[in-house]
Amino acid sequence: MYSSKVSNNKNQCSNGVKNIIMIISFILIIYLMCFNFSIPNTKSLHTSVTLQNDSSSSSLSLSSDTNLEHIVFGIASNENAWSARKELVKMWWKPGRNMRGCVFLEKMPPNYTNNANDSSLPPICISGDTSRFKYTFRGGTPSAIRVARVVTETVALNHSNVRWYVFGDDDTVFFTENLLKTLSKYDHGLWYYIGSNSEHFLMNKAFSYEMAFGGAGIAISSPLAKVLGTVFDACIERYPHLFGSDARIYSCLAELGVGLTHEPGFHQLDVRGNMFGVLAAHTLRPLVSLHHLEMNDPIFPNMTKMKSLEHLYDAAKYDPHRILQQTVCYDRWFTWTVSVSWGYAVQVFSYNIFLPDALRIQESYFPWQTSDLARHYDFDTRPYEPDPCKRQLVYFLHNVSTGIKGQIKTIYRKKTPENCTITMVSPRRLEEIRVVSQKLEIDRKRLLSPRRQCCDVLSSTSRNVMDVAIRECKEDELIFIHP
Repeated sequence: MYSSKVSNNKNQCSNGVKNIIMIISFILIIYLMCFNFSIPNTKSLHTSVTLQNDSSSSSLSLSSDTNLEHIVFGIASNENAWSARKELVKMWWKPGRNMRGCVFLEKMPPNYTNNANDSSLPPICISGDTSRFKYTFRGGTPSAIRVARVVTETVALNHSNVRWYVFGDDDTVFFTENLLKTLSKYDHGLWYYIGSNSEHFLMNKAFSYEMAFGGAGIAISSPLAKVLGTVFDACIERYPHLFGSDARIYSCLAELGVGLTHEPGFHQLDVRGNMFGVLAAHTLRPLVSLHHLEMNDPIFPNMTKMKSLEHLYDAAKYDPHRILQQTVCYDRWFTWTVSVSWGYAVQVFSYNIFLPDALRIQESYFPWQTSDLARHYDFDTRPYEPDPCKRQLVYFLHNVSTGIKGQIKTIYRKKTPENCTITMVSPRRLEEIRVVSQKLEIDRKRLLSPRRQCCDVLSSTSRNVMDVAIRECKEDELIFIHP
C-alpha cells in the first residue's frame, strides 16, 4: 500500500513537470514568433533600399536637362560635296551654343581652310585610311566604310561630359531643340541606338526594319558608342558585302545585342518631288530631322530650296516643339474640314472628312524607285487629286508673330494661282487663314504619352479670312464631324 502511494505521487509529479514544460515551450514558441515578426528582414530591407536608390538615381538621370553641350555630332561628307552642303549644315549648327563635333572628309578640298575660325560650321576632320577593309558590294561605293567609321572617329575625339553621339549626312538638317527634347526621354547611362526607318517599303525590306537609316540621323548613347568604338573595326571586317555605312553600324550593334529604338521624328525622306503630303501629316512626335531636301522640290512654293528651309526654321524659332504638328477641326456652318500643320500649311476641304482620313499622308510625291513595288510605303496614304479644282485648298505659311500674353499668330496664304469656279459656300473665296496658339511646352509625360491638340474655327470679321485657335483638348473631348 505504501509503495502504491509512492507510485501515485511519482506519477502526479511527472505529469506536473510535463505540464510545466509544455507551458514553457508554448510561451517560448509565441515569444519567438513575435520576435521574428518584430525584427525586420535585413536582406529584404537592403534589397528594397537598393531598388529605391536605383530608381531615384535613374529618375535623377532622366530629369536632368540634356543640352547641346552634352552632344557630339559626327557629320559625314566628302571633298566634292562639302562646299555646297555646308550651307545646309549652317541651318542648324548653332554658333555660341558650345556645339561639338566634326565634319569628316576624305581630304581637305583644294583652296579650302578648316572651319576652326568659323563658328557657323563644325570643324573639319580628315578620316583615317580604310584601304585595309574589303568592300565587295557590286555597284556600291567603298567610301561607305569610311563613312561608317565616322562613329569610331567621333568617339575618338575624346570629348568630356558626353551623353549622346549623333550622326548624320551633310544633307541632314536637325531641329536641335526637338533633338534634345526627344533624347531627354531616355537614360543616357544605358545602351540606346535611336533612329528611324525609310518611308519606302523596298528600302526597309532590302536592309532592315531594325536599322536606323543614316540620312535621317542616328543617336547612340555615350556608353554604347564607347563600347562600339572598341569593337567596330573588327566587326566590319565580317561585312564586306553590305552596301552602306548604316548597315554596318546596325550589324555591329546587333552583334552587341542592341536593338533599334524607333523615333519617327527622324526622317529619311526616301521620296522624290513634292514632299507636301509627308510634311503636312507629321507624326505627333517632335520633328527631329529632314533629309534629301536637295533632291526634292522646294517645300514652299515660289521659293528656292534654301529659302524654303530658312522659312521653316524661322517658324521653328517661335515654337520649335509645335513645328509641323497637325491639328484638325470642323467648320459647322459650311461643313468644311480644316487641317493645320503648324508653321507650314493649312488645308481646307470643302466637305467633311473623317479624322483618320485627314491624318493620312497624301501621295503628292513620286516613288524613290521605278519598280512595281516602288509605290508601296510604310505609312498610311491617300490619293493625290490631279484636278486642282477638286483638290483641297492649301494655304502656306506667310509669317509668324507674337502677341499679348505670349500668343503666337501665324498667317497662311494661297501661293499658287488657280482658275476654278467659286460659289458662296466654297472655301476658295478665302484668301488668308490666321491661326493663334500658345507656345507648346512638352514635358516628359507628354513626350511619353503625346496627345493631339484641338482647334476651333472662330467667327471672322471678313468673308475672305478664316480665324482658327489651337488649344488643349478637354479630357473627354473628341475630334469628330459635328452633325
